[in-house]
Amino acid sequence: MEALQGTFCGPAPAPADIWLRWNLDPSLLLALGLLALAVGRSRAGALAVAVLATAFVSPLCALSAALFSARVIHHVLMVAVAAPLLALAWPGRRPGSPSVSFLVSTAVLWAWHWPPAYDLALSNKAAYWAMQVTLLGLAFAFWRAVLHRGQAAGTGLLWVLGGYLQMALLGALLTSAPEALYAIHAVAPLDWNFTPLGDQQLGGLIMWVPAGLPFAVWGGFVARRGWQAVTKGLA
Repeated sequence: MEALQGTFCGPAPAPADIWLRWNLDPSLLLALGLLALAVGRSRAGALAVAVLATAFVSPLCALSAALFSARVIHHVLMVAVAAPLLALAWPGRRPGSPSVSFLVSTAVLWAWHWPPAYDLALSNKAAYWAMQVTLLGLAFAFWRAVLHRGQAAGTGLLWVLGGYLQMALLGALLTSAPEALYAIHAVAPLDWNFTPLGDQQLGGLIMWVPAGLPFAVWGGFVARRGWQAVTKGLA
């Protein structure tokens, strides 16, 4: 059990050390390599692998052990960038139920931001990977349903909006919280000239506003594909 203690990304880095903190864990690199082989020549799949490498291999991984705001960026990259790219690389044969995947993925995202669950995930490697796999896997299921070619464009746009709104609401609640909620980030933000509460507020603000950018991109993608289908039908 001792081998499972501590964050997978290592201890919180000092600012002077951050660019030395690349995560070259062999099992991680192997998993990314296998994923790259699995997506083959798919451009969307290759981009997804690059995004996941940024999240888990680059110094962002170590920074997310120090700052809640960096962890938010890490999660946004997974659920709003890598997951929809993987959904394009591996589309299902039939459109799934976006309502079910939306409800489950939302519940899991919010549950992992419950302070005891979050602190556990960043202090225990098994819990950490449970967090990553469930967030990415359920987001993949959601986007696979939303981005499926058989999904009506109007319906898809509504679900993209819903996906953003639930994240924005969580971000707003974290931004307006009167005190810092996460014990795991009680000290490290001070080295980065943040108070724990200020770091949490920045993380919530990222969820609230900038996280809307990838959702806007995917909304534009759905709308463009729907328009192309209409014009093709009229031709």
